[in-house]
Amino acid sequence: MSTTVETAEAGPGATVVRLLSLDMRRDVQRHAVTAFAVFVPLLALTASFAENAGPMALALALYTAGCGGFYALMKDLQRERIPVQGRAWRNLAATALWAASALQMVLFAHEAGHVREALVLIAMSSGVCALFFAAPSLTCLAAASAILLMGPLSLLLASNGASVAALGGGVAVLAIAMATLTNHMLRRQFLHAAERERLLDERAAALADARAAAQTKSDIVAALSHEIRNGLTGVTHVLAGAVGGEGRAHPTREQFSAALDAARDLVGVLNVTLDSETAGQGLLAVEMGRFDPTRLVQDLVLLERAHASAKGLELNLHIAPELEIRGSGAVTADPLRTRQILANLISNAIKYTSRGRIEVRLDRPRPDCVTFAIADTGPGLSPDELVYAFEAFRRVERTGAGVPGAGLGLSLSRQLAQLMGGRLSAQSALGVGSCFTVELPYDPSAVLEGETQQNEDIPAPVRGLRVLVAEDDGLNAAMMRAILEQLGHQVVHAQNGRRALELAEICDFDLMMLDGRMPYLDGPQTAAAVRRLPGLRGRTPIIAVTGGDDDETQACMDAGADAAVRKPVTVAGIARAVAEVTQPPRAAETEAKRAAG
Repeated sequence: MSTTVETAEAGPGATVVRLLSLDMRRDVQRHAVTAFAVFVPLLALTASFAENAGPMALALALYTAGCGGFYALMKDLQRERIPVQGRAWRNLAATALWAASALQMVLFAHEAGHVREALVLIAMSSGVCALFFAAPSLTCLAAASAILLMGPLSLLLASNGASVAALGGGVAVLAIAMATLTNHMLRRQFLHAAERERLLDERAAALADARAAAQTKSDIVAALSHEIRNGLTGVTHVLAGAVGGEGRAHPTREQFSAALDAARDLVGVLNVTLDSETAGQGLLAVEMGRFDPTRLVQDLVLLERAHASAKGLELNLHIAPELEIRGSGAVTADPLRTRQILANLISNAIKYTSRGRIEVRLDRPRPDCVTFAIADTGPGLSPDELVYAFEAFRRVERTGAGVPGAGLGLSLSRQLAQLMGGRLSAQSALGVGSCFTVELPYDPSAVLEGETQQNEDIPAPVRGLRVLVAEDDGLNAAMMRAILEQLGHQVVHAQNGRRALELAEICDFDLMMLDGRMPYLDGPQTAAAVRRLPGLRGRTPIIAVTGGDDDETQACMDAGADAAVRKPVTVAGIARAVAEVTQPPRAAETEAKRAAG
């Protein structure tokens, strides 16, 4: 589309201004018939008294043909779909044709004798009409004005036409001034219309985004309702049996194992759903780093081999020889997100494969990239099903019946791979199996310091600490107590910040863990109050336990917390945070920073 505009100023509404001016010219063309119906008979009647009757008859024929050409061009614009540039040129040609027809009448009227003045004024009046029909378009108006002014100029060059030229010139100048003013007013209206169109488009886009967000939330609820209901129902039955409810026998080890698997599946579904929602809002982020792909894939295969063996499946790992050399070369990506993608693909292969084997291959097809390929002997997918499987909240019913999941894993994995500069592709054949391949950037010159640990290594714990846990949620408190006691610590629980402060004033604790949001006193308020206590009690290490909100975490740190962990907490996360704030070198460094601040 042409970027030429019909206005003096260019802006966001320039194209709309141009379109509106062309549309207005097309819409008013039917009124030109009235003008022709007046000027053609009037010129014919006046020309019949001219001294040069023959030339005037030719001029009248040319004028009539020009009027007919104008009408044909404008009528053609109503019948056909013509690009904007083509419409602009046809409008300009039609305007020039009408103005030129009036000009040639003026020139022939120069030798018309005693009716010369009348013919000139009638022809100039016809040209004035052409100006007003051209007024919506600045380009057409300029062309018509230039042609129309040539009539009086030609008469001025003739020695005996000064008076008529002056009269015609005055009419032309006045008409041009009025037409220019009309054009200015129309352009302002067009700009207002362009702004209105822009606002309507923005409103439509906002409504579309709102509908998409509502649909996404509806899809999330629909996808999670089935998985959460079934999983929680099974866990509830097992727990009810464990506490001896309703006279049932105590659950067996297998039942506990099934309940644990169901709970883990629920956590996995929730995590991938939340990540997918974040990705849909454009907020999903990756932290690029360098890591050893060999160690990563070995750890994952080691963790998943037990699940594969439980189903009677072989899980094999093949690593290219050049990648087995430790200490040189590294993948350039987010290690945690890469682990998430590969864990999802391997887990899917185990879920959907009923017999046979699964192979994980790590290759280096090019110097600057590595590929992780997960192949299985599962049911396979047709080309249409393969496309369907990568769509969010979509599951292939033929293969997914009875398998837990929200239909988001593949969609999220592809987005994560793209964010890290790689890609996720797939090949599949019905009855043969599927192969999913992740390609990521590789730096062969990178040197990793030591052996990169991709699993969540737990630091050597400091045992025997007296820990005060302030948490208003009973389940979260029980979970943190279990983790801390597993790590060898003694735990005292406070249900809110006020109670935690009271205990901190009368008891000596080695560590405090404060929930960010609690009744009476929240996490930042409690941390600030503890820091105001005298002596060693005011310097007790504090770990803030937050819900993942960055503002909440920062508020806790500003209030005096030494470290922060985010829910849902893990054994590794809590162990790492405890070691960070209680180990002597680290604790001394933290205290020095607090004193300096």
